[in-house]
Amino acid sequence: MILSQIQKLVKHTLPSEILQFNLINYHKMKKFYNKDTLEVGLDESGRGSLIGPVYIGAVILSPDDDLPVRDSKKLSKHKRLELKDVIEEYAIDYSVASIDNHTIDKINILHATIKGMHQALAGLNVEPELILVDGNYFTPPYKDIPYETIKGGDDIYASIAAASILAKVYHDKHIEKMCDENPELEERYKLLSNMGYGTQAHRDGIAKYGITEYHRKSFKTCCPKLNCLFTKK
Repeated sequence: MILSQIQKLVKHTLPSEILQFNLINYHKMKKFYNKDTLEVGLDESGRGSLIGPVYIGAVILSPDDDLPVRDSKKLSKHKRLELKDVIEEYAIDYSVASIDNHTIDKINILHATIKGMHQALAGLNVEPELILVDGNYFTPPYKDIPYETIKGGDDIYASIAAASILAKVYHDKHIEKMCDENPELEERYKLLSNMGYGTQAHRDGIAKYGITEYHRKSFKTCCPKLNCLFTKK
């Protein structure tokens, strides 16, 4: 289905509060790479985390919409949560996928991220005509759909920014759920403040307590010694 047909099916008017936010705070993003092409933006969250899955978002936006999105790293947690709901309501289509830490350890984080991107694309109900990928690598390609890799694309193209927001929100919610179910993760590694990344507090926790079943054992920081597979009690 071509973009013009999709737009007729999902035509809507954005709420005034979203438009007002646009006027005050919106970092202007490019709406499309190629005009009149059904494009999907792809981005990940948690690729550099020491623990848990990597999450990938895929979002197709209508170029008629002017959603107040930008790189998720430049938004507050509160604003990301607000925009998650807006994106999921007003996107033409979206999908979120994740690849767990065990798979990451087996195939490495780069291949796991690409695998997750393919899964996110497979989860879409609408097949895009062009894939916009944040970064500089997307091999193997997905089906026969053309793609463009764009360094810093999450702060250039709205669809990639929207994908980065979904990926970040779902990743962080997973970390929060892990800590809720396993309070020692917060007590030992301060995950709620670092969201799994290698802050000094997280590294200090690994040095003192060792790693858990949720850590990425293939990451050098998690595996400083040969006995790294065994978690200290």
